[in-house]
Amino acid sequence: MEAVGTRVRSRLVRVVDGLAENGLAVVPRFLPPGLVEPLGAEVRQQWVSGAFRQAAVGRGTRRQLRPDVRRDHVRWLDPLDCSPPERGWLRTMERLRRALNRELQLGLLDFETHATVYPPGAFYRAHLDRFADADHRTVSCIAYLNHDWSVADGGALRIHLDGDAAGTFLDVSPLAGTLVVFDSGRYRHEVLAARRERMSLTGWFTRRV
Repeated sequence: MEAVGTRVRSRLVRVVDGLAENGLAVVPRFLPPGLVEPLGAEVRQQWVSGAFRQAAVGRGTRRQLRPDVRRDHVRWLDPLDCSPPERGWLRTMERLRRALNRELQLGLLDFETHATVYPPGAFYRAHLDRFADADHRTVSCIAYLNHDWSVADGGALRIHLDGDAAGTFLDVSPLAGTLVVFDSGRYRHEVLAARRERMSLTGWFTRRV
C-alpha cells in the first residue's frame, strides 16, 4: 500500500480484501468526520440552490425519466470545477483506485461520480450498475452523508447477494461516513424508500473497453 496514514491504510485494506473475497465491501467510518461534514454541507447547499436534476435511467438515446423506477436527484461532479470538499472526495477515491489496481490488477482508469439526494418517499428499484450495452463500469462506490440515521428512517441500500430479489440480501444503513464498494456487474441492488432526506456520493471506477 502507498504511504498513507495507518487508519486510511487499514480502511483501504478492508475494501481490497472484501472485493477480493466476494466482490463486496462495507466499511463504516471510511470517510473521516473532517471530510463528511463539509461534503454534507456542500450537498445540502447545492440541493437548496436547485443544482440537482431528477435522475434518469438508460444511456444515450434510451435515456429517459422513469419515476416508477427511481425518484432520486443527482448532480454530477466535474473534477476541473469542484469545491474543496469534493476534491477531498476525489483524492480519496484516487487512493482507492490505486490500491485496487496495485493489489487486484483491475485496470481501473477513471472515476465518474455524482452527488445524490433522495427526498422523503424516494426510492430506486433493483438494478445493476453496469449497462447491458456497455461494460466499462467495473467497481461501484457509495459513500453516505447522513447523521443519526435509524432503521425507522428507511432508505437502506439493499444488496441482493445471489442476484435474485426473492433470495438473500444485505441491508446497509446510509450512515454518515460508511463506504460501500462492490462489483458493478455482479450485484443487483436497490434503495428502499426513505422517510427523510437521504444524501450520498455515488461513483464508478471504469476501465477501457
